[in-house]
Amino acid sequence: MLNEGSKQKHTVLIIDDSPINIEHLAQVLKTDYNIKVANKGEPGIEVAKSQQPDLILLDIVMPDMDGYAVCRRLKADDKTRNIPIIFITTKSDTEDETRGLSLGAVDYITKPFRTPIVKARIKTHIKLKHNSDLLEKLALIDALTNLPNRRRFEQILKREWGRSRRSQSPLSIIMLDIDHFKEFNDHYGHLAGDSCLTRVAQSLTLPLKRPADSIFRYGGEEFIAVLPETDHAIAMTLAEKMRSQVARLLIPHAYTHTSHPYISISLGAATVIPSSRHSPNDLVEAADQLLYNAKNAGRNCVKGILMPSTPLGEPVSSGD
Repeated sequence: MLNEGSKQKHTVLIIDDSPINIEHLAQVLKTDYNIKVANKGEPGIEVAKSQQPDLILLDIVMPDMDGYAVCRRLKADDKTRNIPIIFITTKSDTEDETRGLSLGAVDYITKPFRTPIVKARIKTHIKLKHNSDLLEKLALIDALTNLPNRRRFEQILKREWGRSRRSQSPLSIIMLDIDHFKEFNDHYGHLAGDSCLTRVAQSLTLPLKRPADSIFRYGGEEFIAVLPETDHAIAMTLAEKMRSQVARLLIPHAYTHTSHPYISISLGAATVIPSSRHSPNDLVEAADQLLYNAKNAGRNCVKGILMPSTPLGEPVSSGD
């Protein structure tokens, strides 16, 4: 690394086997960007994975692994596939440029470098990436509750399933919904319903203290939490805290058909140590069935199970 710079600066990774090229590009860019460097393809890939630069300047002609192979590896990895790559090379024929762009590069700059062109193209592609990331982030957030949405849940569950399977650690999810919410909407109106959803969403985040724990709006009045490295006893405790947290909101609901005239939630908590016996969808279906069981048990309660890939598989419950 040649320049730490401000943390607010974007980061550019230069992968080039020529110290002269690296030094020249670093001098040109260091005022505006944090600079990371690698002089071979394999180290460059590792830096890209660990540092997550905003853009990569990639030489084509390098020993051991050429730029095309590096680009192919970067685009095949979920961690690096969305990082913009600009090829920098002495090759200037159309065939080479076409090949680079077809592999997923966003631009192609030929040597010798023209500094204003290099800086302008880097600035443009980083801005495009920033705008794309912002749109992607907005697409993963529920506009009403400001919680991540179902699409984001599916991404996170897939990721955590893979991690838990590799480490053989327990993974828990909690599925819940607001009891008799249709009746609440019908009698109090949709504005009150939206306010209720927002307040419930905020309260559900309070018991989740670890950065890895996440709560999502699953759809309508349904929410779902993903709890990595969480055994079933802890999952049940967290589910009960969620239930209690919502109950303490004391949002009046005179049409619940229960003895509790306030908004309440029913929850299903499922835990598994991921293996070839199960899929992420099996875990979701188990939590969904447990939620159904909680509703049948009178609502405002928690039902849970430790799925049978683990030593225990007995259903448990808690709540009023």
